[in-house]
Amino acid sequence: MQRFIIGWDIGGAHVKAAMLDDSGVVLQVIQRPCPLWKGLSYLEAAIDAVLMQLPREVERHAVTMTGELVDCFSSREQGVEAILHTLQGRLPKSDIRVFAGNAGFISLDDVRSDDYMVIASANWLASAQLAARCRKNALFVDIGSTTSDILRIESHAVQAVGHTDYERLVSGELVYTGIVRTAVMAVAQRAVFNGRDMGLMAEYFATMADVYRLTGDLNEAHDQSETADGADKSPVASARRLSRMTGFEFVESDWPLWLAFAQELKRQQRALIHEACLQQLGSGCDQAKDLCLIGAGVGRFLAKEIAADLGLGYVDFTALLRQGASVGDVDAADCAPAVAVAYLAAGFG
Repeated sequence: MQRFIIGWDIGGAHVKAAMLDDSGVVLQVIQRPCPLWKGLSYLEAAIDAVLMQLPREVERHAVTMTGELVDCFSSREQGVEAILHTLQGRLPKSDIRVFAGNAGFISLDDVRSDDYMVIASANWLASAQLAARCRKNALFVDIGSTTSDILRIESHAVQAVGHTDYERLVSGELVYTGIVRTAVMAVAQRAVFNGRDMGLMAEYFATMADVYRLTGDLNEAHDQSETADGADKSPVASARRLSRMTGFEFVESDWPLWLAFAQELKRQQRALIHEACLQQLGSGCDQAKDLCLIGAGVGRFLAKEIAADLGLGYVDFTALLRQGASVGDVDAADCAPAVAVAYLAAGFG
């Protein structure tokens, strides 16, 4: 009988799941919206929706998370405990392993309160560890809908300076910018618009999904979040939202102006991540001849462009996996941590 393992990445905005068969082939990748900050009922509904798409014959579940950060929890410890309790109540009676960073996997039944802080927000390490197994020297760059993770890999080992979100923000290994949910005002306070350098409005008028919808980079399957104004996700609606950042009255006939503005905002976010990559590379870019940039996440089109800017070879996260990585509009690299915990828990890679 075919045996399956499911990797779960429980985020604050999405639940992601990846199913592998017993030979390590990625058979299915699922992403469901989950505004966890609104309450645990949204997580329960997202888990149920994922389970409806999966077979019942699952040998093992492997779990990682970042959702403990949302503000419906008074602390991260409470968040981890609540998420694990929810999973325990909704997953079939099977082997559930929780990723605890460098401590490896812990059976859900064996998790103690002392483990909560190493379980919290460790999903980035699962992806980087899998990448390190497959490439000796690399810069691992996962650009997601909300955040970007940038890790140096040397001699098949992840060279992480920070491990908590606080430490990683200090080290620059976590950059809080993404290509869907990030507000435009968090990326740019000034921009060249209509031929002039100007300040932009510090209001939640638009998100980076609006930017990448106009530049043509956005896969609409990756945008499962509400728009800033609650309106639709058409290019015209996105351009109108972006126009509010400038105070310039929106007219659809000014389309070249809005396209140019979107390209300017893309340039600024790309430059932000580029600088963070340089910080992690330090002087090592010239030291390792086989150094490559491994791109993951829904925003890895930016990682590919940055690799070219840095003169590095680009390797897509899907190239690290066994066959079956392309399984629909949302693929294995889009949900790298979910795939990675499944791979690591099964002993693949």
